[in-house]
Amino acid sequence: MSRRGGFPGGMGGLNINQLMKEAKKMQADMEKTQVELANKEFDATAGGGAVYVKVTGDKKVKEITIKKEAVDPEDVEMLQDLILTCVNEALRKVDAASASEFGKYNIPGLM
Repeated sequence: MSRRGGFPGGMGGLNINQLMKEAKKMQADMEKTQVELANKEFDATAGGGAVYVKVTGDKKVKEITIKKEAVDPEDVEMLQDLILTCVNEALRKVDAASASEFGKYNIPGLM
């Protein structure tokens, strides 16, 4: 027979109030981590430094710098490829940092 007001076996000793406190703390910690990540900046270069991109942790492009020697009117496609490569690498760094930071919470299906 179960104890009054509880589950049979006492849920393995878990206290629902303690569980709720821990969940709220984890939520607050995750929100803090999200803000900290959004405030970080990540950068990348391509073409031996010909193109430079800086993005924020919330994936907003802050800066793109293109060296004059990278601009060849006869080969616009190469410059476009360098910019794409550079932006994608900076965003990959954001994703890696995000996975690293949020991976410590070990919540299935989060990342």
